[in-house]
Amino acid sequence: MTVRALVLGLVCVLAFILVVPTFRAYLAQEAQNAQLRRQVAAAEAHNGDLTAQLARWNDQAYVIAQARERLAYVLPGETAYRVVDPQSAPTAPKAPTSGPSGAADGSTAPWYVNLWGSVQAAGQISGTSSAATAGENGGSPATGATTPTPGTGATGAP
Repeated sequence: MTVRALVLGLVCVLAFILVVPTFRAYLAQEAQNAQLRRQVAAAEAHNGDLTAQLARWNDQAYVIAQARERLAYVLPGETAYRVVDPQSAPTAPKAPTSGPSGAADGSTAPWYVNLWGSVQAAGQISGTSSAATAGENGGSPATGATTPTPGTGATGAP
């Protein structure tokens, strides 16, 4: 009787060893099937939404409404207005308050007056630095030479 019980126990252990991996694979496949069923249900719901959206685009009134909303189209004879929210509009960059010509201060002088003022200011900057370091034609400065007054050209006219 003990041999019989030992053989029966050995057969049960062997059956358990053979069945457990198969049962584990079965449970894993069932979980995978449940996940795939959920994915199919989500895909069918999305497909239903897309079909409804496609049906809406077959309606002429919906197409006109979307063209007006998305592309800002208007029908012939209508006037389009665009309202800009002051909080969302970018602010204009401010001009510098001081410059060499004084044009950035809001003066109403013509453009050529501002241009001439900037040319004079550039002449003052380059005239003081280059006249003191180099003589005529790029040579060394002559002894006793006077530097030209700023703002005067070769003819002496401003």
